Amino acid sequence: MKKSIIALLALLLSAAAPSVNAMENQRSNPFMVDYPDPMNIPPFESITTADYMEAFDAGIEQYRKEVKAIADNKAKPTFDNTILALEQSGRLLNRVMYVFSSLNETDNTPEMDALAAKIMPAYSACMGEVSMNDKLFKRVKKLYDTRDQLNLSPAQKRDIEETYKSFTLNGALLNKADKKRLKELNTTLADLYIKFNQNLLNATNDFVIFVGDSTMLAGLPAASVAIAAEEAASRGKSGKWAFTLHAPSRLPLLQYADSRELRRRMYEGYTSLAFSGKYDNQPVVKEILAARAEKARLLGFPTFGAYMTSNVMAKTPEAARELLMQIWEPAIQRVNEEVAEMQALADAEDAGIIIKPWDYYYYAEKVRRHKYNLDEDEVRAYFPLENVRKGIFNMAERLYGVTFTELPDAPKYNPEVKVYEVKDADGNHVAVFMTDYFPRASKRQGAWMSEFQGAFVDPDGTSQRPIVYNVGNFTRPTAETPALLTLDEVETMFHEFGHGLHGMLTKATLRSQAGTNVDRDFVELPSQIHEHWALEPELLKTYAFHYKTGEVIPDSLVEKLIAASTHNQGFTTTELVGAALLDLAYGDLTEGNTNIDIPTFEAKVAADLKKPSQVEYRYRTPYFRHVFGSDGYASGYYTYLWAEVLDSDGFELFKERGIFDPATAASFKANVLEMGGSADPMELYIKFRGRKPDVGALLRNRGLAK
Repeated sequence: MKKSIIALLALLLSAAAPSVNAMENQRSNPFMVDYPDPMNIPPFESITTADYMEAFDAGIEQYRKEVKAIADNKAKPTFDNTILALEQSGRLLNRVMYVFSSLNETDNTPEMDALAAKIMPAYSACMGEVSMNDKLFKRVKKLYDTRDQLNLSPAQKRDIEETYKSFTLNGALLNKADKKRLKELNTTLADLYIKFNQNLLNATNDFVIFVGDSTMLAGLPAASVAIAAEEAASRGKSGKWAFTLHAPSRLPLLQYADSRELRRRMYEGYTSLAFSGKYDNQPVVKEILAARAEKARLLGFPTFGAYMTSNVMAKTPEAARELLMQIWEPAIQRVNEEVAEMQALADAEDAGIIIKPWDYYYYAEKVRRHKYNLDEDEVRAYFPLENVRKGIFNMAERLYGVTFTELPDAPKYNPEVKVYEVKDADGNHVAVFMTDYFPRASKRQGAWMSEFQGAFVDPDGTSQRPIVYNVGNFTRPTAETPALLTLDEVETMFHEFGHGLHGMLTKATLRSQAGTNVDRDFVELPSQIHEHWALEPELLKTYAFHYKTGEVIPDSLVEKLIAASTHNQGFTTTELVGAALLDLAYGDLTEGNTNIDIPTFEAKVAADLKKPSQVEYRYRTPYFRHVFGSDGYASGYYTYLWAEVLDSDGFELFKERGIFDPATAASFKANVLEMGGSADPMELYIKFRGRKPDVGALLRNRGLAK
């Protein structure tokens, strides 16, 4: 992930425990004393809501003093007394923010929301102060200007260059008045992101479709019906079925429900999410766009998109758009073919319809069954979640020599969390890994990886290994069956585990370069490349067992899965590329031109692209959390496809040499997973692959080219 001053000094949440004396009362704040767990896992069960604010306030004060000491240092600037000192500062603040920000997304409560409204703007303001500290920047600039004469390691030199760049991108070169305005904008944006996310969570939880007529459930898998019955009962509607916008509920309904009316209601409920009512995110988005455009202009960029892409592999929005358009044309051509196939099938069944967006999932599945004789219920029976978990662990052991041992008594933030110790082939501790896979009202949608603690090795030998976690919203078990995953959920589990491996296996010594602290358009390479193993027969045979019979997945079914692996890729690719191009279009807006009508803007982008009417953007604006829930993927949603060029090209090397070839795996581990952000990402890729990536690999992988 791209390092900025905020990321450098706020997301390096991996420092050792702060040396703060225990409070002299009956109970000590858990953040302000050593964690009791030998692996430094936070004592979640001991943390109260009040602890966050107390530790945050103390951490802010401590951090400001540390930064002041670095800035006021009379000694000549050196890497150790300036850059390394910055990396080692803010330990208490980082510690509490790691836990707070993580649990605010996984175990959210109204009390956490109220705290976030206080903590996040104050946090943003503090980071802004650091990024605009003139004395501190003077020291960084001195090191930057003389970096070639300082006898630095490549990682240290890169750290200085990235730190200097981060300062300048965060306002260090602005005059006093502009710095003041930039601080105000950053605080405004922090507030708006909180509001956007709260609206989205509330709007998602607010939507439900109750079904009282069992005939409307025709076509749905038994597991989906059982989950819907349990959901209704939990809402006091026993005897009915409840469907929500969470993916394990929404997607099976769209894919299998014979009731076209039910599909339409679900589709329109999802695509109008947070578009109106008390949770309307449209006004919030317009305020975000205005603040971003002004921020970009203050920092000397014509647009926010130019600002965001200047610090990643793509360098410009135009380069990102050029890549996307190479994928767009083959994708929409395939959509036209897919729609024609679906319409022919609907006509053959005398359905008397014209294919609409709420029909796409349903008829795409019918075409898949017709062409490949695949039944989703049959497929899911071989993918109980625990089997898939064993599969990802087996993959990691065979590729990288690491093992996973469950720690049932370890601290956890929710009873559904599982905790593992990760060791290398010699039995040495590598990391702690946590999983949290099922949806709940307190958890935001989607799947992601993050950390409670990062990694580093200080010059004095002090070191720390990471605590990494994966979060998902996968299909829950029922009273009759274990959690049986869809193919999409299986691939998502492998994807997030790939991010986890990036965090766990890091050997970068500097906090700011460890694990996933890499360019945004490089961070998806480790996650996406590991998706390829999910359906490889050599691995499938080790984890895909029928949940009832224990039978290994038969060759005939594996062959069908592989044959169908590129089915519907026109739709999948078009909705993804369309969302990425919509994101870039928002990034092109200039100051004074952001007060737009959002549906009209979306429609114009679609018309300019000649987007097929049957395919919606993967995320429409009011629920496009990647782009408007934070700065994270703003003008950067394209990075999934940028990284897919890398992962498709890289996996072709594994296919050539063997998917578990020791030398290829060792090269990927050494040049990508272990290096983090300590070197230029393209240089790292070339060291692994032997050349630059080929965009054709993505088209071949998606079946859009030979």
